[in-house]
Amino acid sequence: MKLYFFTKNIPGLGALSLKQRMTLLEDAGRRMSVPEKTLLNVLKLLVIVPVFVLILRTATDWTSLVWAFLVFLLYPIVVKPLQYSLSAKYIKLPDNTSSPKE
Repeated sequence: MKLYFFTKNIPGLGALSLKQRMTLLEDAGRRMSVPEKTLLNVLKLLVIVPVFVLILRTATDWTSLVWAFLVFLLYPIVVKPLQYSLSAKYIKLPDNTSSPKE
């Protein structure tokens, strides 16, 4: 499975506008299989739960707030590329992709 860090890198979506790419990715996300959705949701939880745990620890150690911010930065770095890659195989391009309307 190839990881796509940007939506423009997904085959067939490079010439489309951001709004069109996001619409197609949203539709593809709905078509993902249950195991793929589960994997993606578990990965999201693995990133988000430690952030809240670190925020709760700020009462005893204020530096945990910095760590919470750094862990939260993992979300776009880890989760989004995996989401794009899993959704890429379910993208159905419109027939008129050669001349996108903006």
